[in-house]
Amino acid sequence: MRPSHLALAVLVAAVWGVNFTVVEIGLDHFPPLLFSALRFLAAALPAVFFVGRPKVAWKWIVAVGLVLGVAKFGLLFVGMDAGMPAGLSSLVLQVQAVFTAAIAALTLGERPSRTRLLGMLIALSGIAVAAVDEGASGPLGAFALVVAAAACWGASNVLTRKAAPPDSLNFMVWVSIVPVLPLLALSLLVEGPARDLAALRAMDWQGAGTVVYVAWITTVFGFGAWGLLLRHHPASTVAPFSLLVPVFGMSSAALFLGEPVSPLRWCAAALLVGGVALTSGFPRPPHTATAPPGTSGRGGVSAVQGWVTRCVRRTSRPSRSGPRGRRVPTRRR
Repeated sequence: MRPSHLALAVLVAAVWGVNFTVVEIGLDHFPPLLFSALRFLAAALPAVFFVGRPKVAWKWIVAVGLVLGVAKFGLLFVGMDAGMPAGLSSLVLQVQAVFTAAIAALTLGERPSRTRLLGMLIALSGIAVAAVDEGASGPLGAFALVVAAAACWGASNVLTRKAAPPDSLNFMVWVSIVPVLPLLALSLLVEGPARDLAALRAMDWQGAGTVVYVAWITTVFGFGAWGLLLRHHPASTVAPFSLLVPVFGMSSAALFLGEPVSPLRWCAAALLVGGVALTSGFPRPPHTATAPPGTSGRGGVSAVQGWVTRCVRRTSRPSRSGPRGRRVPTRRR
């Protein structure tokens, strides 16, 4: 990976990590479900007019939109609004790799290796340590909501794998259209029209900036840059950079929000990141490496890997053709 692409991969991980701090700030301005609806509305418009027509069937766009957009982000924003710290949220969400592997095993028949099973156990032990740490200082109910959000993310990863979108940015922009109306309806029912209207009337530059960041910087730029990297490098080279997301998430939360990072939380981080690395199968040879197609939601990984594998096989096959496709006669011995 050349230096410019290396810097871009680290930048995307930083953008996704800092996103949790920005969400925490945004929740001071908007109710959680309304904030999530505004995020997807801003991510879809006006980008939908520039990315072209959907490249996968609508059933996959609707399914991922509901599971990822409504369930995952709805639970995440509600959990953070209920008291789950931003830094810890960025860490706990990485357990989605465990849920992805478990759901894929149940629904797709993908049998996890012993190494992957060990990684799942280590990651789950990290979640247990994080739960003990959070239980001593914060609400366990909010912690459970974020774990549920990670489970929904894992389910959306499996759906994305089935959809196999050839263009991750195009897919995410069209997926962003689906959650807007369901989240707005839920916000009106749960949070109330009076609270929503008051938040919209009181919107200032900081509130608008959080919406722009989580929509355009995190989604449009983040997924677009990640897709660019996957088009130029094997997934096994790109995907490990997603493990930097909780590092930037916890660091930015400590720096900008003053969130303390206890020794127990650092222990949980080490267990969870190490377990996720084993669960994701890093490192592997490029032709067999896999990564959760939504680690940070990154659709199209399986499709890219398949394309790379086919190209390698074609180029490694001995050719018996000359220029313009003419066969070269075999010399007799």
